[in-house]
Amino acid sequence: MLFGLAVTGCDRGSRPGQIGQAAPQFALNDGAQSVDLAKLRGRVVVLNFWASWCAPCVEEMPSLMALQHALPTVQVVAVSTDMDAGAYSTFLQRHQVDLLSVRDPDEKSNALYGSFHYPETYIIDKEGVIRRKFIGPQDFSSPEILDFLRKLSA
Repeated sequence: MLFGLAVTGCDRGSRPGQIGQAAPQFALNDGAQSVDLAKLRGRVVVLNFWASWCAPCVEEMPSLMALQHALPTVQVVAVSTDMDAGAYSTFLQRHQVDLLSVRDPDEKSNALYGSFHYPETYIIDKEGVIRRKFIGPQDFSSPEILDFLRKLSA
């Protein structure tokens, strides 16, 4: 009996539970920018949850911007959980963030995904299905990630 429990109880599989499931839909408007995930259906979306006070988020932001420039058919959506609107705006200006970023201080959008440790990023295909999940900072300009996104976009 213990053997049976050990074999079945510990196997969670090689994929996170959200992979292959429909991405939770949300719409946000922070007064400066707005996004409606449902309206992005038909495009590959790189959904990134971040905050200006998060050092790993700051570390990966340049690669997210490079990704947006390299693959304009892919839509990068950066959702900040900053409570302080001033700190958020200052960050965007100081780092010349030129991708779609919207602030969600109530953290409703990331709660739909179960994301509370930043940065966390989801790759959503054209049909609105989650295909990959990244926890922690990534180099989104890496050949592996760019190739994966090109294939999803084709």
